[in-house]
Amino acid sequence: MSRGRTAPEPREGRVTRAVERWFAEHRRDLPWRAAASNGRRDPYHALVAETMAQQTQISRVVERFGEFVARFPRVESLASADEGDVLAAWAGLGYYRRAKNLHAAARVIAGAGTFPGSTDELAALPGVGRYTAGAIASIVFGERCAMVDGNVVRVLARLDMPPSAGEPGDGARAERERWAWRRSGALVAGATDPGAFNEGLMELGATVCLPSPRTPLCGKCPLAHLCRARRAGVQTTVPPARPAPPRATVWADAVVVVDAEDRVLLERRSASGMWAGMWQVPTVESAAGPAAARALASAVGVARPRRVGEFDHTTSHRLVKFSVWLSRPLKGRPPARGLWQDLDAARSRGISSAQRRVLELGADAAGVAAAGGMLTP
Repeated sequence: MSRGRTAPEPREGRVTRAVERWFAEHRRDLPWRAAASNGRRDPYHALVAETMAQQTQISRVVERFGEFVARFPRVESLASADEGDVLAAWAGLGYYRRAKNLHAAARVIAGAGTFPGSTDELAALPGVGRYTAGAIASIVFGERCAMVDGNVVRVLARLDMPPSAGEPGDGARAERERWAWRRSGALVAGATDPGAFNEGLMELGATVCLPSPRTPLCGKCPLAHLCRARRAGVQTTVPPARPAPPRATVWADAVVVVDAEDRVLLERRSASGMWAGMWQVPTVESAAGPAAARALASAVGVARPRRVGEFDHTTSHRLVKFSVWLSRPLKGRPPARGLWQDLDAARSRGISSAQRRVLELGADAAGVAAAGGMLTP
């Protein structure tokens, strides 16, 4: 046995050290990553940011995070807020169920009097899944736990090339995700800083190990020398890109009713379904074809409407084809439903981005302006 030679560091150790060093140098300066006065990350800020980041681009979260936490600076202030105010602050971010879940989670935390710090406790909160629980537990509280999202699955699949790495289909995707949770757990067990390692893996996937059809930036990757997909020349196709799900088409007629005082008629959507609980002008939707604007106007009890515009609005699962109509209240006859709001007061309501565009078209056609600029998201 030769002397003076040290055994090479195991591959797992080389991976974790490389990711932690890279993240320390290249981490993005995101507002929720700022340390609190005690030197630790604010768990409430982490919860807000992780909830916003679900199915939303980080650049959009950066734009809205500061505004949201300025309005609700502590978990207690969010817990005590009216749901309508929370939805209004969320407007434009989409997927409004996330805002409702965040609001409900804040109420649970405020009621308990302490912020949960373990993955199990965090996962019990409304709307907090396995990934979000692992993110907060490891990044904020230092728990040595896995944190796997689509970025992490992609980095690890390219790095290690498990049997399911290049296989298409839902079954292979599910197996890759299960494997990634196991692999991530094994790697974080040897990390110096579990939160930095977890966040570093996610950051690599978001900024360097890019998904197909974009080209991964292997020349900037700290794991390039260890990457089996790169060695095999398949890093641009592993894992296979997931085909976009087909979108259902929904037709929506929206009637903007403007009275003599330039107020608009608003009503609240039902508590379930698309844009649940949000405010809107009277709107009727159909999956079978253009809906009946005139029948809707009659049901509301307003004058026969005229069409003033149309546009398409895309959600994750639907293409909504809006027809916008303008109407006036019938003389001496109050509408059968809804409440009157001037455009600036409507700004405080939870209104989806699609309904903001509806209001813009209707108000322009009626010659109504918003003093506070309500019509811009």
